[in-house]
Amino acid sequence: MSKYKKLSHVVYKCDYHIVWVPKYRLRILKGAIKDLVEHDIKMLCDWKGCDVQELNVQEDHIHLLVSVPPKVSISKLMGTLKGKIAIKLFKSYPKLKTKPYWGNHFWARGYFVSTVGLDEEMIKKYVKYQEKEEKRVEDQQQRFDF
Repeated sequence: MSKYKKLSHVVYKCDYHIVWVPKYRLRILKGAIKDLVEHDIKMLCDWKGCDVQELNVQEDHIHLLVSVPPKVSISKLMGTLKGKIAIKLFKSYPKLKTKPYWGNHFWARGYFVSTVGLDEEMIKKYVKYQEKEEKRVEDQQQRFDF
């Protein structure tokens, strides 16, 4: 029964793999911005009663494996995450707003979401090690660039 979570009137296992990107998929999620985004995702998920199982913030996208209680819709969770984090980023780093291509929107529209079923371990490994694999492929490609 340990895979399942309980609330007062429900037993559930609602796990989701969510991916989203900054506007224009700019490679901006690094350094202090990455740290702020990681911290705020964990804090906001906790606030909404969600359990972050894996989180990987890469320079141009975010992978999140999260357990969400049935009372929280994915669209509301994503609206909260993207909205609150964008507001905080623009307040913390006003220079982001001055660039003409931001237009008060930090994140690209939409996101990818998939329910996690029996292949949970495979998805956890994918989320955790995807960045390492991406860098390995990138390094290989650079060796062949002339």
